[in-house]
Amino acid sequence: MDTAESSSTLNKIQVQRFKPDDNPDKHYLNEETGLWSWLTTVDHKKIGIMYLASITFFFFIGGLMALLVRTELWTPAKTFIEANTYNQLFTLHGAVMIFLFLVPSVPAALGNFILPLQLGAKDVAFPRLNLLSYYLYLAGSFIAVYAIFSGGIDTGWTFYTPYSSSTGGAVTTMTFGVFVIGFSSILTGVNFITTIHKMRAPGLTWDKLPLFCWGLYATSIIQILATPVLAITLALVAMERILGIGIFDPALGGDPVLYQHFFWFYSHPAVYIMIVPGFGVVSEIISTFSKKHIFGYWAIALSSLAIAFIGFLVWGHHMFVSGQATLASMVFSFLTFLVGIPTGIKMFNWTATLYKGSIKLASPLLYIFGFFFLFLVGGLTGIVLGSIALDVHLHDTYYVVAHFHFVMVGGMVMAFLAGLHYWWPKITGKMYNETMAKIACGIIFVGFNVTFLPQFVMGSQGMPRRYFNYIEQFQPFHQVSTIGSYILGLGFLMVFYYLVKSIYRGKQAPANPWGSRALEWQISAMPPLHNFHHTPVIINGPYDYHKPMEEFQLGLAESGNGHGHDVEVTKEGEDLSAE
Repeated sequence: MDTAESSSTLNKIQVQRFKPDDNPDKHYLNEETGLWSWLTTVDHKKIGIMYLASITFFFFIGGLMALLVRTELWTPAKTFIEANTYNQLFTLHGAVMIFLFLVPSVPAALGNFILPLQLGAKDVAFPRLNLLSYYLYLAGSFIAVYAIFSGGIDTGWTFYTPYSSSTGGAVTTMTFGVFVIGFSSILTGVNFITTIHKMRAPGLTWDKLPLFCWGLYATSIIQILATPVLAITLALVAMERILGIGIFDPALGGDPVLYQHFFWFYSHPAVYIMIVPGFGVVSEIISTFSKKHIFGYWAIALSSLAIAFIGFLVWGHHMFVSGQATLASMVFSFLTFLVGIPTGIKMFNWTATLYKGSIKLASPLLYIFGFFFLFLVGGLTGIVLGSIALDVHLHDTYYVVAHFHFVMVGGMVMAFLAGLHYWWPKITGKMYNETMAKIACGIIFVGFNVTFLPQFVMGSQGMPRRYFNYIEQFQPFHQVSTIGSYILGLGFLMVFYYLVKSIYRGKQAPANPWGSRALEWQISAMPPLHNFHHTPVIINGPYDYHKPMEEFQLGLAESGNGHGHDVEVTKEGEDLSAE
């Protein structure tokens, strides 16, 4: 191909314009390998991996507690643990899973690694603040774990007053741990918003921003605005226990229902801290594996912001039986129905993207299909619980437990697993066993449904949640649910096994194993130390699958060292390499 023809082609595609790195052979894992280099790193990729390792550890702690709870519920009376121990187990299961795993999983782990790569940036805006965020998360997590061994807590993960103000155990320690983790969440949100605003590559306008970045952007807004409310609320609980200030104590002029308002003002938006970045993962994978431009780009992007905004206005649907005003309950019920609209927009647009696409049934897409079904069930049952008349009957039953897990595990965890499999070759440079991945996906899907579908039936028949004993009519449902939990645990263990095995024995991953058009896949399999050897000048968006792949390969030709790009051109296609 002559120079003129090359320039004519290159002016249509995504190309790079920058001076090469001083040492282009370095990637982020071979710069320094000692433990100290990891503990002091400011590389967003290493910090993302440390987050990933940490949340995996806490996921297994929370999962083990869940299995112990389900095992205890095999019989209507005591099976193998005491009632007080049971109360501590389900409390710690909820607290560990939500604050130590679900909240930081996609934003802090996958987001830290992928966001700068998608923006064409060398790192996040504040690398040292990023490391501080991780250490705050780690410190808060260890404080929370210390609470387990220094008396435990039995309040439920919501720490409802007046019980949490008066019971024994390590409630103050646990709330302090969550308080510290909250600062980590806030600083991560500040970092991500600044990075998205200030660190985008030339040409990466808002209409070309990957939808995963839009999800992280909306999530960061929620983190910054909602998390301080939780921090103040838990600080007040600690002060009530230590100083007896009585802000939630009616005997001292306080109001325990006020605690619920404070707590759910954070904790319902927190659901979207967990799920909105998962929506971004779904958008990336759907487009990649259907080889189509995402349908309704702006509708999906703006619906993330709409969810973030409306999510702040629906906390009262957790309090229909708390004695709040009838008018307030009606308004909160309406807003609960309203927040389902932007979520529905996403579901329809994802379906339209898949329609007549060139679909490849790889494991990341199979996890997304599992997400579709499970999250749809979770969303529809959320509408049921948003109806005041139905919620009065279903409140504090296993119906709520099943709904919550269908949203959080069926939605967020399935999206997290999809994103983990999708970006695993980029994170490690290795390919995992695809057959085992598909089998594990099926086991997790089956195990999850066997675990939680019976709980909808139990809840609709009046089985209260968190009860140590129950009447015999519910025993078959509990036993099926317990069997499902062990199937689900087996699936997660399989995922852990083949992903870890791939690090040591997996095949070397190609630079772009999925044939994606997104920017993070246009560099080497393991990103260079500073991500890009040339500053990207973005011309096309990440979903432009209507253009032939050959054009992208021409524009992103790798240099002789296998890591960088030879071609430097302007937006108009002028060849600069001769100069």
